Amino acid sequence: MIDKKVKQRIINRFKKHENDTGSTEVQIAILTEEIAQLSDHLKSHKQDHSSRRGLLKKVGERRRLLKYLQKENEESFKDLAKKLKLKIAKKMIDDEEEKKRKEEALMAMEEEVEEEEEEV
Repeated sequence: MIDKKVKQRIINRFKKHENDTGSTEVQIAILTEEIAQLSDHLKSHKQDHSSRRGLLKKVGERRRLLKYLQKENEESFKDLAKKLKLKIAKKMIDDEEEKKRKEEALMAMEEEVEEEEEEV
């Protein structure tokens, strides 16, 4: 269970409007904090199977909410993933960098071809 003050800080950081406490972004952020706390708990209490089950349920719920957010609002999904430093955000950043490198290489090749055509 997360502390009320921590939960309120999370809500204030991720809310969309003044009275927002249940938007998808806020729910995902709260679940992320709960998952982090449960993971820390399970590192020192390896035999706590009921907490492990709760962790798996929270991970599944967060995964469903992330899928929904990605489908409904891709830009918000990317921003949230980066803010929360999720693994999927690292993958997205790597994919974007790879795409930029490929585009730059393609543009460089096109420029070389144009230069060769001008010489001929």
